[in-house]
Amino acid sequence: MTELPGRWWVAHTKSRFEKAFAKELLARGIGYFLPLVEQVTFSGRRRRPARVPLFPGYVFFCGDESARYAAMRTNRLARTLEVPDQCRLINELAAIEMALAHGAQLDPYPFAAVGRRCRVAAGPFRGIEGIVLHRSRTTRLLLQVAVLGQGASIEIDAGLLEPAE
Repeated sequence: MTELPGRWWVAHTKSRFEKAFAKELLARGIGYFLPLVEQVTFSGRRRRPARVPLFPGYVFFCGDESARYAAMRTNRLARTLEVPDQCRLINELAAIEMALAHGAQLDPYPFAAVGRRCRVAAGPFRGIEGIVLHRSRTTRLLLQVAVLGQGASIEIDAGLLEPAE
């Protein structure tokens, strides 16, 4: 993610166009990040697993102004959001990418929670920072994407956390 050249942008897609938009970016040689998670739906009596966007309606892409223009010409976007703090977004997306790469079960968490910011001190998620949440006797760490005001939570052993301050 950090090796991609250019500025990062947030593409707010038209409803249910995330994957189609990502395919068009790939065809045009534009780097992007579309985190997908497994979700099971039921249709009749059938169980249907599907990979759905972690952040419905959003795809992150990287490039210069011409890449942004090419993305807008796909006719799959509602708008693009400029990212004022590029380093923060890259770090937040890298944390989500690392969690997905290690097979973590991410649950969409649609709003930014208020809580203590912590860092994972050991294990495969070492270095990931987030906000600690407590739900149903389990400790969850919220991985935020501040520019969207959204994030995803991951279950983690509280003994692996240390304050980020």
